Formats: sequence, C-alpha cells, structure tokens
Amino acid sequence: MKLKDIHNVYFIGIGGIGMSALARWFSANGYFVAGYDKTSTPLTKALESEGIAVHSSDSIELIPSSVVSDKSKSLIVYTPAVPKDHQEFNFLKNEGFEILKRSQVLGELTKDNFTIAVAGTHGKTTTSSIIAHILKSSGINCTAFVGGIMTNYNSNLIIGKEGADNVIVVEADEFDRSFLTLHPDIAIITAVDADHLDIYGSAESLKDSFKDFIKNIKRNGKLFIEERSAGKFSIESFEGINVETYGLVNGAIHSNGVSVYKGSFHFDYQRGDKLIRGVKLLLPGFHNTENSIAAISVALDLNVKEDAIKLAIENFKGVKRRFEYIIKSDNLVFIDDYAHHPEEIKALLNSVKALFPNKKITVIFQPHLFTRTRDFADGFSESLSLANEVLLLEIYPARELPIDGVSSSMLLEKITSGQKFVCSKEDLIDKLLRSDLEVVLTVGAGDIDAMVSPIKNALQP
Repeated sequence: MKLKDIHNVYFIGIGGIGMSALARWFSANGYFVAGYDKTSTPLTKALESEGIAVHSSDSIELIPSSVVSDKSKSLIVYTPAVPKDHQEFNFLKNEGFEILKRSQVLGELTKDNFTIAVAGTHGKTTTSSIIAHILKSSGINCTAFVGGIMTNYNSNLIIGKEGADNVIVVEADEFDRSFLTLHPDIAIITAVDADHLDIYGSAESLKDSFKDFIKNIKRNGKLFIEERSAGKFSIESFEGINVETYGLVNGAIHSNGVSVYKGSFHFDYQRGDKLIRGVKLLLPGFHNTENSIAAISVALDLNVKEDAIKLAIENFKGVKRRFEYIIKSDNLVFIDDYAHHPEEIKALLNSVKALFPNKKITVIFQPHLFTRTRDFADGFSESLSLANEVLLLEIYPARELPIDGVSSSMLLEKITSGQKFVCSKEDLIDKLLRSDLEVVLTVGAGDIDAMVSPIKNALQP
C-alpha cells in the first residue's frame, strides 16, 4: 500500500477511539473519508461535524460511490471487532478492495518517521498523551495517535507538519497483537499484567507477545520499562537495545518522594545524577505520577529542557475518563474513570483515598467482558474492597456471549466493603439519592459513561 496513491479511505468501525484518530488524520491530510459504526455517539457526531460522513446501518448501498467506483484508489480500514456476517465488510472483501486493520495502517504511517510507541496492559493512553503534550508544548514537531480524548486538545489526535522531523507518538495496543505492526525508535512498556486472556489464552502467551514487541524496537533503540514488568523478562529479551527501568519508588528512574497538596501530586524526578525538583502534576494519582516519570524520561532523551517539561506536566489537564472530575465541591466529589482491570482499580482507589483520606468512597463499577470477570473475579473483589460502598452494575458483554455462572453477583460475596449491592441502571440514581455520598466514582470500560451525565444532573443541587 502506498498512501500517495490513495484518494478515499473508508472505515468500518469509525467510532472507535483509535479508528477515529486515524480518520481525522486522513481527513486533515486531504483524503476523502467516510465510515460506518453501529451506533451514533458523541464521537461519531464530532466526526460528522468535521465533514466526515458516518452512517450506522450496515448497508452496501450506503458506502459512498467514490469509494466503490475506484477500487485502485480506495483503502478500507476495519476494526477486528467487526462481526463475521457484516454485509459491508464482506462485500468489500469479496470485491477485492485493499482492506487493512487500523494497526497495519499505523505501521505504514510510522515506518518512515521517528516513532515513540507506548505499550502496556494499562497506563498507555495517559502516558502517550503526556508525552505528546510535552512535545507539542515544547515546540517539537509531532503527530500523536492516542486512545483517549486529550482534554487540552479535545481530541485523540495531534497533527504535526509532514517532514523528516515529525516525531510520531502512538499508543501500541496489545489487543489481538496489533502492536506488532510497529517498529519504534523509543518504546515504553507500562505494565505486563495478565489480560485479554480470551485472546491470548494465558498470561505466558501475553508475555510472549510483549517479547515480540520488544524485538521490533529498532536496533540500538530505547526501551523504558516499568520495573516490575522488567522482572518478567530475561536479559536476552533486551539484546540490541538500550533499556532503562522506571517506577514510582523503584527502578533506575523513579520519584524521590511523592506528596499530595491541594489535589495535586508533587514529586522529584530522579534518573542517576539527574534530579528535577518540584514537578507538579495536575492530574491526580500515584499511577499517573509513574506514567509522568516515563514521559519525562522520553522528553529528556529528545533534549526537551527541564523547565519546559515541568511547565507542560503542570498544564496537562488529563484524558477524558481517566480520573476525570465531573463534580468537585466541598460537599461532593464525582470522578469518572475507565479502569477495567483489578490493578487499575487498585491504583485508582489508593489514589482517591490519598486525596480524600477522611471521606466515604462510593464506587459504581460495571465489569467489562464475561471472560475478564471470570478470570479476575478474586482480583476485582479485592480491589473494589478498598471502597466503603460498592454498587455493581451488570456485566457489559461487548463482543461476548454470556457465560453460565458468570455475573456481577459472583464478585459480591468476596467484597469486604461495609455496603455492597448489585444494582440495575434503572435503579442506580434512586439508590444514589438514598445514600450518604461524599466521593463517588463511576468505573468501567463499557457503556457506564452514558450514566455520567444523568448522575451528575441528579446529584448537583
């Protein structure tokens, strides 16, 4: 595939967070862009407002004629989540159109540019966003494709000027091994915890995929890897590249003391003899402090000045659904977060407890996937027990069919919080209004975000 020969790009699953960033890039660079997604969302509506045609009916007749009429100049990009019986996908496939996964297109876009790829079972969206923000704020020409809406830019995309100096920042997704299409100059691995076992089958298989990702780093390239994750690999895994470990308190790169003051996290950055004092992170969280340490390390390797790094970190407003304050008043705090793995929930709640040590914490959690709920039931129960009150919504199935015996109720028995309930979406707001609320969190990767506005409207005086 040569992009210079392509005029039309059609996306099947255009409303996905990663797909929409690619669609925006192609549109901004003069390509005709259109797409299908099964549901209309604020994100698809935003794409339409930017001049991209989007429809939500699976109909061959709705594929734009400019795409269908000129096969040689049309590229089809699809999400692996597309069902096997999808009419549009099967028509375009049978007609011999060039059809690529999002990850394959990213590999093509990044192959001729200096690339920074952020991988990990959690933390990659925030880390890649911080890196992109530091580079953009510091005047470095960069393009960034991330898996969330960056609040500073109200977008999942930053577009730099085309040219050899354009640094590409990309979120490298381990789901369905898609990150193996990338060959980065600098890579970050934020975590290698067991996940996506419906795809990989075992934690060991997932780790093997990360080994393959490490092998894809360019010769004499750089890897920053979280110190606990580094311990899961043999030294031989890192041959041919420069490796530095990082962590919140351990690793070759780490924080030298973390404090919480007026809702912000303050720390000193330590890397050998390099000490950057008084870094202020507006985005809360111990885990986000660790993400910032990785981002600072990348920026230093690209010769960004310390003062510019500190200013960018302080001005970084975060990513939608990553420790996002919905309500923040003296009487009530409401936070929305995308956490959907036990380790993510543990990091989130420990940070919330540090920020609000004397407050009652109420968590509304929607489990994501039957397989993930089954595989990590004990971990979910343990992490959720950090809250004072837990309300469990039913499992969001996404691409899966129900599994006998797997439900939100199976988590309830082992949760040790003083108050714990399984609650329907229909009864949720009434339940909240009858509860004594101080700090409330909506947590999950399914469609729980659709409840955020109704909850906010109900709880605000």
